[in-house]
Amino acid sequence: MDLERPDYLPDPALSAEEMEAMQRDIADTAVFADDHGLDPADVALSEPVAETDAGQSTFGDGPIVVGVDQAFREEEAVSAAVAIQDGTVVERAYGRADLEIPYIPGLLAFREGSAIVDALESLSVTPDLLVLDGSGRIHYREAGLATHVGVLFDAPAIGVAKNLLCGTPVEPVEDRYLSEGERVAIEADDEVETCANGTTIGHYYQSKQYANPERRHVNPLVVSPGHRVSAETTVEFVAATAAGYKLPEPTRLADTLVGEHKRGE
Repeated sequence: MDLERPDYLPDPALSAEEMEAMQRDIADTAVFADDHGLDPADVALSEPVAETDAGQSTFGDGPIVVGVDQAFREEEAVSAAVAIQDGTVVERAYGRADLEIPYIPGLLAFREGSAIVDALESLSVTPDLLVLDGSGRIHYREAGLATHVGVLFDAPAIGVAKNLLCGTPVEPVEDRYLSEGERVAIEADDEVETCANGTTIGHYYQSKQYANPERRHVNPLVVSPGHRVSAETTVEFVAATAAGYKLPEPTRLADTLVGEHKRGE
């Protein structure tokens, strides 16, 4: 997979202010509308994808969805990318990078991005859609991890996060039981400096839920467009690639793979 915008690569020499300025430029470059030619039905999964070794000799005709997740091992970031086509893992790739940038809220893409780039550049396939563990447009400057990586490769990308970074849901979600499949729009508020308040920047999405809320419940995912995908279609892609687990299959498999890589397996 080839880089399209190397000028947006994470650079530890930049100050926090310069990183924030780059994020504003990335948000200006990003397209938060559908520009991919995919129908969510094209990538729909009816059952979990087997966690087997990828065979890279032959590929099918369906779209390729690549899930990306990352973790930390001692003084380095590690990343895993898993390519799914027609319900089968067709390729896996790993990446690593030294941890040269400290944790700064809102600048996670600079801390983790180099390992992700290393993993994605190792892929022989060209993804039709990237699904990343992290935020996209739901970000103080509309340039979360999924947006940053999507623009770097000029690839359709969506972000799937477990927690809300900023923005306000149109209905209260905290301490509320959401039924499986339910979604709640998230709008920009004063914390999002680069777009008007009230702009839909993502959704809460309930990918899995237990039937009895009094016994236990599953918290919803926070999904947002990264690049070349609209907020509405982002939810449809997540719904299409969820197959019984909380996480959609691309990031669920990437989470498993990065855990193996982190442990040196």
